[in-house]
Amino acid sequence: MPPKCKFTKEEIVKAALDLTREEGIDALTARALGAKLGSSAKPIFTVFENMEEVQSEVRKAAKALYAGYIQEGLSQEIAFKGVGTQYILFSIKEPKLFQLLFMAEQPQKPPVKSILPIIDENYPQILSSVQNGYGLEEAEAERLYRHLWIYTHGIAALCATNMCSFTAGEISGMMTEVCRSLLKEIKSDKA
Repeated sequence: MPPKCKFTKEEIVKAALDLTREEGIDALTARALGAKLGSSAKPIFTVFENMEEVQSEVRKAAKALYAGYIQEGLSQEIAFKGVGTQYILFSIKEPKLFQLLFMAEQPQKPPVKSILPIIDENYPQILSSVQNGYGLEEAEAERLYRHLWIYTHGIAALCATNMCSFTAGEISGMMTEVCRSLLKEIKSDKA
């Protein structure tokens, strides 16, 4: 008869997520997770095959948490700006999870045109908010989204690594200024 599970899958994932939030994914070892649970590492492996499986669950949990931020952004009056603001807020409030999801080395170097759908499951919703919010064709919306993501990602990376900090007003002003400039450029290309 297999040993009885001392912890549920959810309890282990929550502890693993908390450990990753505090110290980063590299600190997520069987020994550290066992200590976080107040146990040895053995009970982890009555639920999971290996630590890669635990790390995969942590990524899923981090993505779900991030998706909540994006949904909050999409509910704003200016949805696309709300998304950018929430992306940066996620990097500030959850720097280790932001680094896990958006600053980890990729197995391949995809072209910048295809990176957003690869790293962000919310891509279709966000792209739709750009098209609807600014009355753009799909290609124009993709261009605006890509340029603003690069800019916003830079701010978020600076925040997530404690390189510098910005006030909410500074973030809003910078995003508005760049968005207006890009929209003007995109509309002049149409003419």
